Amino acid sequence: MTGTALPLEGVRVIEMTHMVMGPTCGMILAQLGAEVIKIEPPAGDKTRTLGGMGTAFFPLFNRGKRSVVLDLADAEDRETLHRLLETADVFLENFRDGQLERQGLGAAQLREKYPHLIVAGHKGFLSGPYEHRPALDEVVQMMSGLAAMTGTKDKPQRVGSSANDIMGGMFGVISILAALYQKRAGRASGADIRIGLFENCLFLVAQHMVEYEMTGNKPRSMPEREHAWPIYDIFDAADGQRIFIGVVTEGHWRSFCKEFGMQEFLDDPNLRTTTDRILARARIIPCVAEIIKDWDVARLSEKLDALNICFSPINRPEDLFTDPHVLRPGGLVQNFNVDGAPFRVPALPIEWNGANIGEGLKVAPLGADTAAVRAELASKETEEDMRKRA
Repeated sequence: MTGTALPLEGVRVIEMTHMVMGPTCGMILAQLGAEVIKIEPPAGDKTRTLGGMGTAFFPLFNRGKRSVVLDLADAEDRETLHRLLETADVFLENFRDGQLERQGLGAAQLREKYPHLIVAGHKGFLSGPYEHRPALDEVVQMMSGLAAMTGTKDKPQRVGSSANDIMGGMFGVISILAALYQKRAGRASGADIRIGLFENCLFLVAQHMVEYEMTGNKPRSMPEREHAWPIYDIFDAADGQRIFIGVVTEGHWRSFCKEFGMQEFLDDPNLRTTTDRILARARIIPCVAEIIKDWDVARLSEKLDALNICFSPINRPEDLFTDPHVLRPGGLVQNFNVDGAPFRVPALPIEWNGANIGEGLKVAPLGADTAAVRAELASKETEEDMRKRA
């Protein structure tokens, strides 16, 4: 961000996390300007070597961090960690309950030793009957009903990304920012924060839970749902592609029917209201489908865009590298993997004072910053000793 200071500059974060949820939290904090020091075991974070669908996990969620290797079985390395925690504002972890406590690094232990510290634990579950369980994104999607709503109860389907893990990391960031604000306002020193992957997924399905609570009707899954609008469907186009069209307002309905030659629907007294049209979908949709199949997606997109009607081609992730909006200045940022190879990634989905965030981040090789961080600690201790003697 040229000429603009990042908002979290001066904040130090010590991160001991792996996989997606915890690293996402650290990655966003780093992009907002925090110094994030990732503590890795001598063998490195296991996600460094994942392949297949896990290939992007480490570079994507660990950009912009410093890598320090510490073996916590070694007394000197444990001492180094504690010296780092003394200088830190935030400690991130996502280990199972009890694992860090056995090493003297549990939240209560750290808060007693470092009252200033904000400890953010990314867990499978918040406190309660399930708090001891491990969890995965797919596990909580099945437990929460999200998979049954995305697919069906008979054929549950997980969302096609690590949506809960990523959103859990975002809730970690939100809570840490709140704790930093509270600390700066002088209303607290540090904080003990717990973020639950399962509860994050509950937050996503709350709309369906509350629908049932208010109506007593069991929510229908996405493939089986009752439509709230007369046209809200995927259609086949002339060029073999498919397009989603959503006609959701009275103005959209009139514009759509006029533009595509369906005046008879506008003149029909039985189609005066949105409810009338929803009930007549069996008649409307086949007619719309016949018209749409004579248009190619490019021409149809231009027409719908001019009408201000919601639409989208049915893209795959690889298609986004040619999308003009994704390719706008700042839409994709260039980052660099461990070996220096560049890769493009969507910028953080905000603009800060008109600028995009995330350009030029690097993925640190394992232990790349260990020596430098040790030297910084030694220098700081020397300075403190000199002040004390003075």
